[in-house]
Amino acid sequence: MNSQFGLANVWSQGDIVTKSVALLLLLMSLASWMVILIKTLDLIKYKRLAKSAEEFWHSEDFAAGLTKLGTDPANPLRQLALEGREATAHHRNTKAQLHDALDMSDWVTRALRNTLDEFTTKLQSGLAILASVGSTAPFVGLFGTVWGFDHALLAIGAAGQATIDKVAGPIGEALIMTALGLAVAIPAVLGYNALVRGNKGVLHKLNRFAHDLHAYFVTGARVSSSSAHVVPMKKT
Repeated sequence: MNSQFGLANVWSQGDIVTKSVALLLLLMSLASWMVILIKTLDLIKYKRLAKSAEEFWHSEDFAAGLTKLGTDPANPLRQLALEGREATAHHRNTKAQLHDALDMSDWVTRALRNTLDEFTTKLQSGLAILASVGSTAPFVGLFGTVWGFDHALLAIGAAGQATIDKVAGPIGEALIMTALGLAVAIPAVLGYNALVRGNKGVLHKLNRFAHDLHAYFVTGARVSSSSAHVVPMKKT
């Protein structure tokens, strides 16, 4: 490729606006890829942790189940189990207070729901960046293209020649900004959709685990999803 054209020439010949648009697109791209990488690693971690739910229910008692969930404080399954246990103990061991208007089922449900809501917020953090990049990057690139068109046409008019070889270079360089905007937006949109689907899968497993915990703390047994019988598990 001729050294007079391409990204290097766009940067060297561009004014402050063109360079600012290019830097903005670069920062948007870096931010989106960082979010995609970090959230993907988190998603893989949480999917691995979610697999330990069945091991928990195959334990002899609650303490053994907690041991199988590990000691990682970031484990959402462990957080749900501990929160449910603390809510149950608090409801049973306190004197008459305002929260006693709630029965055991409602009180445990409230505690588990608060934990799930906090984890959901944590799981979805960063997705707003991908949504913003995916929706705005094409327009940022388009702005750079329009700005490049204006300067290219002014330069051609000043030269007094409008032959194809004089027009193709500057116009093509202006269109590069649109291509850069799309190159930034497309991975952000695809990453956002993939992470949303992955988050839904993790949250589905956590909601099912929380439902089983609720049944365990209220009735003393986990309700089986396949039939009407319950699976007993000793409490500590």
